[in-house]
Amino acid sequence: MLPATPAPAAPTERYLVFTLAVPVLHVKSSSAAEAFYCGQLGFRRDFEYRPVPDRHDPCYMGVLRDGAWLHLSSFPGDGAPGSVVYLLVDDLDDLYAELLRNGVFIDMEPTSQPWGNREMYISDPDGNSIRFVSSTR
Repeated sequence: MLPATPAPAAPTERYLVFTLAVPVLHVKSSSAAEAFYCGQLGFRRDFEYRPVPDRHDPCYMGVLRDGAWLHLSSFPGDGAPGSVVYLLVDDLDDLYAELLRNGVFIDMEPTSQPWGNREMYISDPDGNSIRFVSSTR
């Protein structure tokens, strides 16, 4: 007698959890981008890759501040000029004061939006829009 064929196991549900998205912003000059993001916005450079070590560009660089990561690339085809990235912040008004002290031009001052966010917009030297957002709920 053949053993009974086991019943198929109940399908197990598998949940995929995305934990981080890292936008890649196109920049023309890695030096100018680093000066802006690290010198004025308070990020720090975590890594950089330059295929020709004695040349500033092309360069692929990772910068971070607190839990926010951005990648900046001067390689052709990486990112699109004029991209938009939203960064969630705890206290938009404190950040606004910090950026003003650091000489950052503010495209849109902190504004309470009807959809429940408080938002502030700036542009980097390459025309990418950095939009800082906090919830008012």
